[in-house]
Amino acid sequence: MNWTIPNLLSILRVLAAPFVAIVFAIFDRPDADRIAVAIFVVAALTDYLDGILARGLGQESAFGRMLDPIADKAMVMIALAILVHLYDMRWQIVVPAAIIILREVLISGLREFLGEVKLAVTRLAKWKTTLQMIAICLLLLRGAVLPVEGGRPLPPIFQKALEMVGIGVGSIGLLLIWVAAWFTLVTGGDYLLKAMPYIREKERAGGRRATDPEP
Repeated sequence: MNWTIPNLLSILRVLAAPFVAIVFAIFDRPDADRIAVAIFVVAALTDYLDGILARGLGQESAFGRMLDPIADKAMVMIALAILVHLYDMRWQIVVPAAIIILREVLISGLREFLGEVKLAVTRLAKWKTTLQMIAICLLLLRGAVLPVEGGRPLPPIFQKALEMVGIGVGSIGLLLIWVAAWFTLVTGGDYLLKAMPYIREKERAGGRRATDPEP
C-alpha cells in the first residue's frame, strides 16, 4: 500500500466512522450530537477531497479504489444506526435506513461473489452517496441545534428560533433520506441487472464443473 495523502484520508474516514456512535456513549446530548455531526461533516468532506487529490496528484491506486467505498458504507451505516435510535425508531427514519442498509449489504455480497469482475460506478450511484451524506448531516444537525430538557435556559426568542431551525433541518433531512433511499433502490437494481450476465456465466461454469465425470 502507498501511504499517499488520498489513502491516508480514506483510512482516517474508516477510523472516524465508529466515533460517530461512540461519542453518544461518552457525552450527553446535545454535546454528543454536535461532536457527531462535526465528525461526520469532516469525514464527508475528506470523501470529496481524497478523490480530487488522487486525480490531481496522479495518486490513484487499487488500495484507494478498494477502501473508498468501504469507508463510505461504514460512515453511512453506522450513522443510520445511531439516527434510528435518536429518532426513537420512528418509521419515517427506520424504513429508508433499512432500505439503504439492506441494499449496501446485498451489493457488497454480490461484488464479493463476482470476484475480479468490476462494474463501473455510475453517476447516479455517486449522487446517491452524496444525498445520503447530506441527509445524515442534516438529521444529526437537528439534535445539535434543538434545545434539550435540562439544558441551559435561553431567552424565549432564541429558544423559538433554535426550535424552528431544528425542525426545519430535520424535515429536510427526512425528505432527502427518502430520496436517497429511492436512489439506493434504483442504483441497486441497475447494478444487479448489469451483474446478471456474469452471474449466469458463473452458474454455467459451476454447472459444467459439477457434471464433469471424475477421472
